[in-house]
Formats: sequence, structure tokens, C-alpha cells
Amino acid sequence: MTDFVSSWNSESFLTYPVGPLGLIAMPGTEELGEKINSWLKKWRDHAEANEEGDMRTSPGAERQDFLINVSLPRFGNGEAKGMIRESIRGYDMYILTDPGAYNVTYEMFGQQVPMGPDEHFANVKRIIAAMGGKAKRVTVIMPMLYEGRQHRRASRESLDCAMALQELENMGVSNIITFDAHDPRVQNAIPTTGFESVMPSYQIFKALLKRDKTLQIDKEHMMIVSPDEGAIDRNIFYASVLGLDMGLFYKRRDYTRIVNGRNPIVAHEYLGDSVEGKDVFVADDMISSGDSIIDLARELKKRKANRIFAGATFALFTNGLENYDKAWREGLIDRVISTNLTYRNPDLKEREWFIEADMSKYISYIIATLNHDRSLSKLLNPYNRLHALLKRYNTEQMEAGMRLV
Repeated sequence: MTDFVSSWNSESFLTYPVGPLGLIAMPGTEELGEKINSWLKKWRDHAEANEEGDMRTSPGAERQDFLINVSLPRFGNGEAKGMIRESIRGYDMYILTDPGAYNVTYEMFGQQVPMGPDEHFANVKRIIAAMGGKAKRVTVIMPMLYEGRQHRRASRESLDCAMALQELENMGVSNIITFDAHDPRVQNAIPTTGFESVMPSYQIFKALLKRDKTLQIDKEHMMIVSPDEGAIDRNIFYASVLGLDMGLFYKRRDYTRIVNGRNPIVAHEYLGDSVEGKDVFVADDMISSGDSIIDLARELKKRKANRIFAGATFALFTNGLENYDKAWREGLIDRVISTNLTYRNPDLKEREWFIEADMSKYISYIIATLNHDRSLSKLLNPYNRLHALLKRYNTEQMEAGMRLV
């Protein structure tokens, strides 16, 4: 409890809430929703005990928890409707949804059909419609942005992500919170609506340092490498904060063909200092099939890199885990670090090479701060927290070395 109290940002709770807080965990987010709800209850209980006249004076504060009971029944032909089972009038509502939760199924014409991103997004719209404008404010928390990879037009093609954001705006959504958007510039589609692309850089690196105590984070022993030009910003951030050199791989693609929805990679070209003998940390937004990270690891090993750590916000592994099991056995990949922001293969947690960063506490911070109408600036910038984390880690390493002596 001491760690909880020390991490609690009391400044965020010195104002009255916008309204009683309500959280809806859409199908596929129940586990994450329960964890967030648990943290929110801790914030509330601590505020009641320490801040006079704060959350306990807010309407709806008598709730035992913040989760709102909803249902999304399906008809036999696959049609659906959204239903809210309790009053949400005047509530500050937060809808947590995961378009990538393919484990959720429904019955259509006697067959079990897995839900894809389109069905999940349609369910969000159903629940917003079921509110009937009675909520005081609606915020959608969509960690993996719906159609986020279809964010720009290169030829005669749809702009799915922009259209989806405009739909939510037209339905009265005030804020959209996502994590590590493929291209945050898609927010230009809704310039008058709140849009935040949150980076889980701190949580991912913290999870790595918590598991592996053998890292030496300095220019002589470690390096940051960007897997492609699209991931440069997030890798520059790591390199700057940690004081490390950075390299870059450029993907040469065959633009005459499309395989599995994308142009296949012909070769990886490397730009940067030597990685020989150094541990390498590679950061990207997602591991989809995972083939490109394994190819990257092979290229780094050819250049005599030591251990390779891959950090990704979303670990999809659409082609299964076998290729990564093989890569780990061959010594290509040492660790893969990812979050619980989207559905993961249940077997993934059992893999020795996988490290999960729990994001529930961080999301609860964001929700509680928004509910009290406070600035998110400090929460969205992990620079100071990463610096403090690195300082603590180096101090622990130094003390451990002194004990060995």
C-alpha cells in the first residue's frame, strides 16, 4: 500500500469531478477493465480518506465500483443491439474497447463467428447510441486504433480510420484516447475533438528492467535500433532519454506485388554505428506476423550484435508463436516486451522470451485525471519517469556490484 500511496498523484484530485465516473468494458476487454476498475476504487478510497470534500461529495460516489452493466445481444442472423442496464444520466462515461479481440465470438446461422475490428467498432457505436445523449460526457479509450494502419491515401483507396473518427465525433464523443497510433496525424480528421496518442515507453522499458538485471545501459554496451523509418520517433526518444546511440534499418520493398495486404520486403539496409558486441533494443508499434522483427534480428546478428530485445505496444503474432520459439532457441531474439492493451494469445504469457507490461494502472491514472478535468501533460510525457527509472536501476546495479565485492 505504501507504493500505491507514494505513486498517487493527489494534485489530480483537488478539483471536483466532471460527473460521476462510469466505465464500460466492451467485450474482449473484461480482464483489463476489471484491473482498471480496481485501481479506480483505490484512488477513490484514498481520496475519501485524505481529501476533505472531494470524491465522496460527488453524485454517484456511493457506487461499489465504476463498471457499468451493458449487454450486446445478437439475433440469429448476426444482427445486434446495444443495451445499458442501469442509469448513466449525468455520468462522465469511459468506453474501453479492443478492436483486436478476436477471441470474442457470436452465433450466426448456427455457427460461431469470431468478431473482427468492424464488429467491435459497430458495438461501440451501439452503446453510444444506447446512451441516448444522457451521459454528460463520453470518452472512448481504444488502445489499438480501429483501422489505424489505413490512415492515408496512396491511390484510389478508402480512408477508414479518418471516417471512423468522424463517426465518433458526430455521435457526440468528446475525447478519444489511443496508444501508439500508427500515424497520430490522423487526428487531423477531427481537429475540434480531443485526441491523444499515448506512448507506453516507460511501462515497456520498466517491465524489461524489472525482469532483466544484467543490462548495462551505456553507449559501450547497448544501442537503440529503429526497425524502419516509420518507427524513428519512438526510437529517437529512447536513445535520447537513455543516452544511447541509434541506428536505422531501411526496408526495401517490392511495390509491384501485394502479399497479405502489404508490399513484401526485399531487403533491410542498415544505417548507423557498429552494433558489434552490443545489446540492441528495437521499438515498434506492433508485432503483426512478426516476420520483419526476426529478419531484423538476423541482420543484426550478421553484424555481430549481442542480445536483441524487441519492444512493441501490441503483440498480435498473427502467424502464431512457433517462429519466435524457433528464433529464441537459435539465439536470434532474447526478449519480446509488449503490453496488455489488446488481446494476446493465451500461450504467449507462458513463453520464457515474453515480458508483459501491465497498463491498467496507467489507464486508471488517465481516466481519474480526465474525470477531475486536470491536465494530462505530465502523464503523457514519460521523460522524467524514464530518467528516474534509469537512475534507480543504475543505483541498484552499483549496490549489487559492491555487495559482490
